[in-house]
Amino acid sequence: MLKSPTGLTSITPQAGVNVAQSNIFAARVIHPILDDTTETEVFNKYGDWSSIGCIFFDRINEPNPNPSFETDNFARPLFPSVSAIPLKNEIVYVMTMPNSNIQADVNEVTYYYFQSVNIWSSTHHNAIPNPINNPDTVPESQQQDYQQTSTGNVRRVTDGGTEIELGDTFQEKLDIRNLVPYEGDYIYQGRWGNTIRLGSTVLNAPIPNTWSKTGEDGDPIMILKNGQHDESTEPWVPQVEDINTDLSSIYLTSTQALPIEVASKSYNSYFSSPVSTNEFDSEQVVINSGRILFNAKNDNILLSSFDTINLNSLNSVNIDTPKTVIQSKEIYLGDKYATEPIILGDTFLNDFEDLLKTIKSMAQACTVPMSEFPPKKPNSKLIPKSAKVVIQANKMVNSIRKYKSVVSKSK
Repeated sequence: MLKSPTGLTSITPQAGVNVAQSNIFAARVIHPILDDTTETEVFNKYGDWSSIGCIFFDRINEPNPNPSFETDNFARPLFPSVSAIPLKNEIVYVMTMPNSNIQADVNEVTYYYFQSVNIWSSTHHNAIPNPINNPDTVPESQQQDYQQTSTGNVRRVTDGGTEIELGDTFQEKLDIRNLVPYEGDYIYQGRWGNTIRLGSTVLNAPIPNTWSKTGEDGDPIMILKNGQHDESTEPWVPQVEDINTDLSSIYLTSTQALPIEVASKSYNSYFSSPVSTNEFDSEQVVINSGRILFNAKNDNILLSSFDTINLNSLNSVNIDTPKTVIQSKEIYLGDKYATEPIILGDTFLNDFEDLLKTIKSMAQACTVPMSEFPPKKPNSKLIPKSAKVVIQANKMVNSIRKYKSVVSKSK
């Protein structure tokens, strides 16, 4: 039998409500539980770590000027695998559903909440002040943008700030933009300009995008973006991703050519250069950011390519490792047209050492005088030494080709 998480048994079920009477109502968030330190007593009372993501709320139709942390205004997230915890003063829908005690009592219920209601049509926040709490603290400029939104307009903050309480650490940014949607898109947007688009090619979109220059309508594309680019338009106007100016992005394409501006695009090492980065229109994964780090903390990094692997840098390519192993039939250093074979160091030096030793011995023999009495004869010690020099020299001459590497060429 499943056990309730620590602390859940201390929560009193909602009184007077059962599954048959389940209803949905709107509520304002007064406190989300995010950690074990902000409201320690509340954290311990309502389930310890299982309470993370739960909220306390105030009913919209029954506002309380002094809401408290009680069971009758406590709600859990409805979905277990998607976390979209609302901010203070955001509006959510609350509903009653069965709880962990369903096996004992099918009518026992708990409040659960949906994610925030889209009050301002903003991904950043959708908080709205409680009308019974200090209504005079909202400046006239903000009262105006709230009024505009209530009539169906996008919220347009122009005074550089907000007095709505959003939480302990959340600071409102006035330049966070929504993404422009295209027909059929699934778009997931965070509060800070981080987005995921499951989209497609749209050849004749009223608002053009950068990935729909090739292919056909409906060709799939996935774009993951963190951080948006600057725009000259007003901040409530939505924008389209830009692979060159967004802070960091990953594109998974099918037939789209991407107008990416690469830092270095010299392919002088190639006899036949690869397709240009902004002309390639087949499936590919493109990562663009200020810096990219690949780290394998326990095993290998494996780069595998059907054709070639290009390392391109404006400055240098550095390799720092205790050992470098390159296994190849041909290696060209300095230029793709390099023709000079590299000398095999050990083989050459061993033979060259033997030759030097022989020359040294011959030179030493030559220092001994020839016979002083006529007829003068060659020094008997010089003849065998000289013969050995000849043999050694012939050996090196006959083997001269083997000193050349058949793999590595340099210039």
